[in-house]
Amino acid sequence: MLSIHLNQLKFQAHHGLYDEEKKLGNEFEINVTVKYHPHEIPLVEIKKTIDYTSIYNLLKERMQQPVQLLETFATETALEILRQFKLAEEVSISIKKSHPPVINFEGTVAVSFSITRSELVNK
Repeated sequence: MLSIHLNQLKFQAHHGLYDEEKKLGNEFEINVTVKYHPHEIPLVEIKKTIDYTSIYNLLKERMQQPVQLLETFATETALEILRQFKLAEEVSISIKKSHPPVINFEGTVAVSFSITRSELVNK
């Protein structure tokens, strides 16, 4: 199994439940791992692997579409990766909000989600 990792991707976006978050936005960090079995080894052609720039572009586009919950972003994005990248067998994604709007809260909040292609039935 081969794994492609995109780590510590930073985005400014307007995800959130509260009006302040929707208006001001927040800093988010995303980590994604996509796993698959390559059809040949060694891999020497980009068309025979999963291009991480395409994954990044999908993430960038989805970050521009505000959602209320990080859970929504994580699950919908993982499913979209499986739909768009037919080689992908498993996707793990985490999204971290750097400054949650909670009084006296020090730290970050994050949501993680993993799914395999075999779990994709009816999703």
